Amino acid sequence: MTTMTVRPQSKIKFRDPEVTADGTARAHVALKRLDTLWFNTGTLCNLACTHCYIESSPRNDSLVYISRGEVASYLDEIEALNLGTREIGLTGGEPFMNPEIIDILQLCLERGYRVLLLTNAMRPMMKRADALKALRPLAEGKLVLRVSLDHYGQKVHEAERGPRSWAPAIEGLCWLAEQGFAIDVAGRDLPGEGEAALRAGYARLFQQLDLPLDADDPAQLVIFPEMDETAEVPEITKECWSILGVAPDSIMCASSRMVVKRKGEPRPKVLPCTLLPHDGTHDMGGSLAEALDEVSLNHPHCARFCVLGGASCSAR
Repeated sequence: MTTMTVRPQSKIKFRDPEVTADGTARAHVALKRLDTLWFNTGTLCNLACTHCYIESSPRNDSLVYISRGEVASYLDEIEALNLGTREIGLTGGEPFMNPEIIDILQLCLERGYRVLLLTNAMRPMMKRADALKALRPLAEGKLVLRVSLDHYGQKVHEAERGPRSWAPAIEGLCWLAEQGFAIDVAGRDLPGEGEAALRAGYARLFQQLDLPLDADDPAQLVIFPEMDETAEVPEITKECWSILGVAPDSIMCASSRMVVKRKGEPRPKVLPCTLLPHDGTHDMGGSLAEALDEVSLNHPHCARFCVLGGASCSAR
């Protein structure tokens, strides 16, 4: 008589990297190609947004500033491993609070990478306006600054980002456009409105501000799903790919990794994506060579943001 071995079921969702809570085989994503390498420049930010998934604030330095030298070492590794990476992403916190951000930008652009920098376009950026303008010739066709506007209306935006956060963001966004920088805008799919209404609202705003942006273009106006961590989400199994009609290659960790430097740790770590910076359970090592393995979709954000939300932080 043949005895079948039954794997014990996990009682809590997102605990076991191989199986879901009901014992079903969990979905994994293989790295197809490292198109985008993200660097978290540090969690410090001039704002403390209501729903910041990375918990950035003026006091949170759990991810410390990454240095130009550390970025350079990963760019060297890209070239040594012949990874074919095309894009460098810079996120935070607010990247312009990192004292070496201009040097990091210059390094990445001089190495020939396309760079996507996420910013709130407020005072930290404007304090570096002259240095940023000096990079303008080097940035032509290679640098995109993505400005966070949580809504097309001041009231909702400031409910998320705090009072007096609207006018400086609009000023910075318009300044970037006036200087000829390539820009796009990141909004939020907040409850009760729907994407079509959101895009129509942003279209009116862009027209009022005379910005060269098409609100119907998902690359120029990126609408991210709401990151409600209290909402229940299903675990993603291997069968979900065919059930949902989603291809594993379309998921962010099939084409990107992120580098973070945690406070108190001697060197940066590489993670599957931009959404899992803090707990350490998804660390893939200190080098890109260690981070080329497949990724287990063993976190609620994998379902909420990527598989079900259909979102990606990279340029499209």
